[in-house]
Amino acid sequence: MNPNTQQVLQLRDIHLPAAPAFWPPAPGWWLLAALLLALLAWLTVFALRRYRIRRQRQRVLAALANLEHQLASERTPDALAHISVLLRRLALMRFPRRQVAALTGSAWLRFLDESGGNGRFSEGPGRVLATAPYQRSLPPDLEPASLVALLREWVARNAGA
Repeated sequence: MNPNTQQVLQLRDIHLPAAPAFWPPAPGWWLLAALLLALLAWLTVFALRRYRIRRQRQRVLAALANLEHQLASERTPDALAHISVLLRRLALMRFPRRQVAALTGSAWLRFLDESGGNGRFSEGPGRVLATAPYQRSLPPDLEPASLVALLREWVARNAGA
């Protein structure tokens, strides 16, 4: 072939398509983002709940230490009323509201027994929680050390370590 007779071809360079855009992401990435967001929300709620329970546990334990000192010196029912309120708050955080909120008297003591008291609230030193906050003076047979030990055990069992 003669180069003079050969027709020069007018070819252009090969152009690659543009790279895919970063935004908007593919549907799979949206699904993954939604799942991660839901997981983050669940973890946040879980962590806040644990934090609140632990903070309340610290309050109850501090009140128990205060109760020990008050029962040793003053023997007034005010400390027991305060402890009862703190136990109820802790129970409301740990158990469903409809299960705990309306309980009073012996029903409250039965609940405390079922949730870790092993019968020592209804039949043991914990029975004082049902009546002592409403009396003018503490019962003479009250053993502060056994009551505080029972309360500490219940708090430890129901508020995490």
